[in-house]
Amino acid sequence: MNPLLSRRSTIARAAVVTATTAALGHRLAAADAAAKLKINHSACKWCYAKIPLDDLCAAGKQFGLQSVELLEPSDFATVKKHGLHCAMVSFPQRNGIGTISKAFNRLEHHDTLLEIYSERIKQCADAGFKQLICFSGNRAGLDDETGLKNCATGLKRILPLAEKSGITLVMELLNSRVNHKDYQCDKSAWGVALCKAIGSERFKLLYDIYHMQIMEGDVITTIQRDHQYFAHYHTGGVPGRNEIDDTQELNYPAIMRAIQATGYKGYVGQEFIPKREDKIASLKQGVQICTI
Repeated sequence: MNPLLSRRSTIARAAVVTATTAALGHRLAAADAAAKLKINHSACKWCYAKIPLDDLCAAGKQFGLQSVELLEPSDFATVKKHGLHCAMVSFPQRNGIGTISKAFNRLEHHDTLLEIYSERIKQCADAGFKQLICFSGNRAGLDDETGLKNCATGLKRILPLAEKSGITLVMELLNSRVNHKDYQCDKSAWGVALCKAIGSERFKLLYDIYHMQIMEGDVITTIQRDHQYFAHYHTGGVPGRNEIDDTQELNYPAIMRAIQATGYKGYVGQEFIPKREDKIASLKQGVQICTI
């Protein structure tokens, strides 16, 4: 065999191997990038109050729903039956204490909150659900500095049990302009300051995109800057809190990419109120919009 031809053949084969390896590397890199961008999908049950939980779970599983959230302990068996998670457990309350308007910013509520949250933390731990929602309460004349100190005082009484149980208490950021007049934890900066004052990995914030768009905007920059304090995210169309499609002002695919670029591995809960008659179709559309 001509040595020159043999050498050329060897070089050609090597080039083919190199090209094939490079192509495989690109495909693996693309697959890895896609995996990193995966969104874990959840939905808030209260938005579908007229749909039985069994039906919501069964329908949601067909289009990638992995969780139904803001559930009571009495709902845990149903969601588990369908192989779904509860990414955020609903709040306990007694005589109105523990609700959005009456919670941790009042010292006189702390004894009751310690009792009811201790029970709910144990219920979450027994079920294997890791996040439990909580609220600041309304201002009712209370200044923000005092409200923050009071919240920290009350939450620090409960956090030893949460830390021991592996449960994260998650305070929701809500707007006080449209939906929850006078609510105290209505700005991300206030919530972040509370996280810093508490200093526990078992206390974080629920960054509700709908609410914070109304209160302060600058959603993507806030996520990029403060993501380490956000344990969970909620969606919702602005204005109106309806479907998150092109009828509203937020670019949810871009927001989802920003969330995943932070390394977030948790869930995104759809919390819009469907305006259309086919509410399951609206939920499916929301999940598809947030699948990036």
